[in-house]
Amino acid sequence: MKILLSKPGLDGHDVGVKVLAYALKDAGFDVFYTGLRKSIEEIIQQAEDVNADMIGLSILSGTHLILCQRMQEIMDEKSAPIPWLVGGNIPHGDTEAIEGYGALAAFPTGTKVAEVITFLKEYPAA
Repeated sequence: MKILLSKPGLDGHDVGVKVLAYALKDAGFDVFYTGLRKSIEEIIQQAEDVNADMIGLSILSGTHLILCQRMQEIMDEKSAPIPWLVGGNIPHGDTEAIEGYGALAAFPTGTKVAEVITFLKEYPAA
């Protein structure tokens, strides 16, 4: 499975997403990391360019609801069928809203890397 990881918006903290990227690689996934401060449009375009099977957004800035809503809007506009998920500084109470915007899953604050790996290994496309 090819997974594109990205940091949307102005969030400048990327240690967590880099730890996840290395863990996913160690677990056998093909991982692409876009780097910091990407627009939703850039993220989707890069996912299409590398033919990603999944997009993972790492959001620590507190703008997760706005960014997730925008993610689904752009996905709908482009008719992009790439599943996406979100992790980072996500309050447990916001996971349902994020999934309502179209995310396959939302991993709230405190989620262990192993939980994300297990989820992805059990995902049908894996």
